[in-house]
Amino acid sequence: MNLTNSTAHVLKPEPAPAARSATAADSPALTPLGLVTILLGAALPMIDFFIVNVALPSIEHDLNASPATLEMVVAGYAVAYAVLLVLGGRLGDTYGRRRLFLWGVAAFGVTSLACGLAPGAWWLVAARVTQGAASALMLPQVLATIHATTRGERRSRAVALYGSVGGISVILGQVLGGVLVSADLAGTGWRAVFLVNVPVAVAALFCAVRSVPDSRAAQPTRGDIGGTLLFAASLIALLLPLTEGRAAGWPLWSVLSLLASPFLAWAFARVELRAERTGGSPLLPPSLLREPGVRIGLTLGLPIFIGFAGWMFVSAVTLQQWLGFSPLKSGLTLIPMGVAQFAASMLAPRLVKRLGSRALPLCALVHGTGLAVLALTVLWTPWASLSPLVLAPGLALCGVGQGVQLALYYRIVLAAVPAERAGAGSGLAATVQQSCLAVGVATLGSLFLALASGSGMRDAFAIVLGVQLAGLIGLALLSLRLPRGLG
Repeated sequence: MNLTNSTAHVLKPEPAPAARSATAADSPALTPLGLVTILLGAALPMIDFFIVNVALPSIEHDLNASPATLEMVVAGYAVAYAVLLVLGGRLGDTYGRRRLFLWGVAAFGVTSLACGLAPGAWWLVAARVTQGAASALMLPQVLATIHATTRGERRSRAVALYGSVGGISVILGQVLGGVLVSADLAGTGWRAVFLVNVPVAVAALFCAVRSVPDSRAAQPTRGDIGGTLLFAASLIALLLPLTEGRAAGWPLWSVLSLLASPFLAWAFARVELRAERTGGSPLLPPSLLREPGVRIGLTLGLPIFIGFAGWMFVSAVTLQQWLGFSPLKSGLTLIPMGVAQFAASMLAPRLVKRLGSRALPLCALVHGTGLAVLALTVLWTPWASLSPLVLAPGLALCGVGQGVQLALYYRIVLAAVPAERAGAGSGLAATVQQSCLAVGVATLGSLFLALASGSGMRDAFAIVLGVQLAGLIGLALLSLRLPRGLG
């Protein structure tokens, strides 16, 4: 509510000319520099999410932070990020995506500085929450700008690049985090993982002013205070206990919050349906979810992102606690996966051109093969011999599958979203992604920890990979419902 009202005073919508359109044909074309700039904006919050995990032990020591406070450093950012993504997309539709992108980049740089200069643990938590809000303003504008200012093969390549950013950001976040914390530049220690964002944000801001075209919905929309509050409440009720509950031992508040989340979601759906029927301006138009491509695309995202989040958690625990790898070595171990993911995402448009939607079951098969190779490698190889090189083949196969999956997820969802709703659609796609990341850690992570304490970490690793493989089988079967050709 406060964000909507305060933004409305600062960002006054300009009247749209009668001939104005939100389509790619009428919007200025996105230049290569503009594409690089907005992809840099997309990478910043993703890298930041993972880079902080490496710095948590140093933060705990330096700020005398409790484990619960450390969890809030991560959870505060993640929840604020996920909760405000759809609102950020809607604000971009109304007030201009370029303008919201600039505001988001500037706010991300300022909040990163606040994190890096934090004098205490709870100051850091508050700065991380605002940093998550800044990310939510910035990220939806990336896909929405691509959707509104490109078409055809250029759009396919741009979306494929966007899909590759996620995988590269995970690897870069862990490697960069390990390097910065270990280097202790000028005695900054863990603070460097935040301060490094500031010059990057300044450079992105400078480039964005010069190269990112503006686009917006043809008709500015009114705010939806009730829908915004209910959407935020339902997501907080789901995500906060999922991110905090396991570490806290699932206290009563976390259970009650999870039980309340479906009722809050139902109330949100009723409010949005009523707003659309009465000619209002719902935060998330129900008609958008009635598009078959949107529904199927979002459903396809469930096994992709839940499995990815579970894998990242399980691999981090296995590599660092079981094999004794340092955070830097753990990040370097995953480089084959990141490189393969980037290469596969670049080949995704060509693959889709030849195979259409059948590329999804194919990449699920490749990904599943990678998981099987990893499971067999861990089960049959002596502990002392499990080096990064031995794990590389399975990781590379997983990266190939993930690269195609991520590119096709965004392509399928956005193909069904009208251009004037590009911001809301992009925010929705990103919200599903962020929510599934929390669900993946809570479910597959908890399963792994429970099995590891009883059956041992080796068997637990293989079993969790088997569960992820079952999700990929469901992904392959569901993708057969898609039309052969993809928009």
